[in-house]
Amino acid sequence: MPARRAPPSKKSTHDGRGRQQRLLRIIAGAWRGRRFRFPELEIRPTPDRVRETLFNWLQARIAGAHCLDLYAGSGAIGLEALSRGAASVVFVEHQRAAVNALRALLRDWQAHDATVVCDEAQHFLAGGPERGFDLVFLDPPYGSGELSAAVTALARGALAPDARIYVERHVEDALPALPPTWRELRTGKAGEVRYHLFAA
Repeated sequence: MPARRAPPSKKSTHDGRGRQQRLLRIIAGAWRGRRFRFPELEIRPTPDRVRETLFNWLQARIAGAHCLDLYAGSGAIGLEALSRGAASVVFVEHQRAAVNALRALLRDWQAHDATVVCDEAQHFLAGGPERGFDLVFLDPPYGSGELSAAVTALARGALAPDARIYVERHVEDALPALPPTWRELRTGKAGEVRYHLFAA
């Protein structure tokens, strides 16, 4: 699997001196307003406004949900889910520095319902997760071809009944063929990001 790389066209947030800001914030819930830094890796966090829209879509389903943040990166989406009352989140990320930073943050925030797995997404899914997930967040590296394989693997049994799947992609990346039982509930666009919510 290729490294998690942001394409050259993807914009990053910079301060006035041109240095990238590696600081994110929790939007709502128990950790509302908390800020955290993520490692200096090629990680492309989901923008705040997209996360806010996503969790507005999920507001009736997030409390008590078991979630999978499959290409966790900074962990921003999974952390937002925990803040808003998710029962558990499994973060899967293959970059060791990102994994270590996320584990340290979860310890510092005393998050007891979170597991961070250092693994490739496809290998993790092939191993057969212990539970079916109510919510799955899919934000693979742009242009990697990972999305199609992840969708196929999820459909083999990693989902709970009536699960919701969030998919994020670059606007120029085609949406892969989806299982016939999946239906699109919502979609949106922000800059170069196209995002979708599916029911399975």
